[in-house]
Amino acid sequence: MMGDGFQFLDIVLFAMVAAFLVLRLRSVLGKKTGHQEPRQDPISRRQQDADKDGNVVELSNNRNNDGPDGAADELETDPAAGLDPNDPLSAGITQIRIADNSFHPTEFANGAHGAFEMIVQAFADGDTTTLDNLLAEDVFENFNDAIETRKTADERLETTIIGIKSADVIEAEMDGRNAMVTVKFVSEQVNVTHDSENRVVDGDPNQVTEITDIWTFSRDTKTNDPNWKLVETRSQN
Repeated sequence: MMGDGFQFLDIVLFAMVAAFLVLRLRSVLGKKTGHQEPRQDPISRRQQDADKDGNVVELSNNRNNDGPDGAADELETDPAAGLDPNDPLSAGITQIRIADNSFHPTEFANGAHGAFEMIVQAFADGDTTTLDNLLAEDVFENFNDAIETRKTADERLETTIIGIKSADVIEAEMDGRNAMVTVKFVSEQVNVTHDSENRVVDGDPNQVTEITDIWTFSRDTKTNDPNWKLVETRSQN
């Protein structure tokens, strides 16, 4: 009888431990429901953070904060305030801000910085799921073809981004309802391709290369989808 009592206590103890572990897992991992928000790209996350913080990006310091009738708030109500209409980049930013007043050039560039790192790393890893979320269809096909070619050759690309020296918005325009923003990235990378026996077939693991990429991102300003997608890549001429 005493043995049965100990056995019963053991069962109760194990049940308590199991319940504790379940609660811990739920607190760490959370619960998945049918109302989860879609995954956001780094650019839209930075834009929304800017909106929450009430930040206003100024491309010119020539505003008169002492002007009449609340001139200090002019940029918040007029997207064209403080921008040079004769400058193509400023004119393009003005067009985008009129279509989407949440657009902030500096925050966009910061978000594009994160998107650049994600895309470069996903390409090296062959992570087509991440790429599909961040690339336009035709750009994704090009990236996917390169990944498949690498797989067919049984090769592996190892990419290390040492740092991004700059991520500057160099072009901006509205193409119909689509905002188009081009960013020039200057990064330092180590790119090495290995074969199936882990031998280096391209690149040098000890060489850091400065690479300039010019990427264009686009978003449909007439939809509720805040995400931007990479629609064009090119190298500096």
